[in-house]
Amino acid sequence: AISDLASEFEKRSTQILGVSVDSEYSHNAWMNVPRNEGGIGQLNYPLLSDITKSISTDYGVLLPEGIALRATFIIDPNGIVQFELVHSTSVGRNVKELIRNIDALQYADKHGEVCPAGWQPGDPTIIPDLDKSKNYFCTYKGK
Repeated sequence: AISDLASEFEKRSTQILGVSVDSEYSHNAWMNVPRNEGGIGQLNYPLLSDITKSISTDYGVLLPEGIALRATFIIDPNGIVQFELVHSTSVGRNVKELIRNIDALQYADKHGEVCPAGWQPGDPTIIPDLDKSKNYFCTYKGK
């Protein structure tokens, strides 16, 4: 699903890297199986092998059995994790929600404002000042 929307990430100057504890040989095998046959097909981003499990360990997503949880990290240009989503291997990601979070993080970084829950580009934001923030809260209607 991320591969299908790779162009949306590119529009946001965002680089996608996939990481898996499987070997590069396993990745190659899965990529050679079409999605409609249970594989992952061709990807529009690099898929790295974490066969040593060091990346999974460093990011705190490796289970004692050696299986990595599904996780997504949005890391800013300074190398700081700004967003983290970690969940069971039985749940897929919502790619549009990841893109929304990238939009919110980039907007907040550029404008110094706070993007409230459910924020979408063009929605009102909160100015992080006690008095100025009231402009948002006085008109808040909820989502």
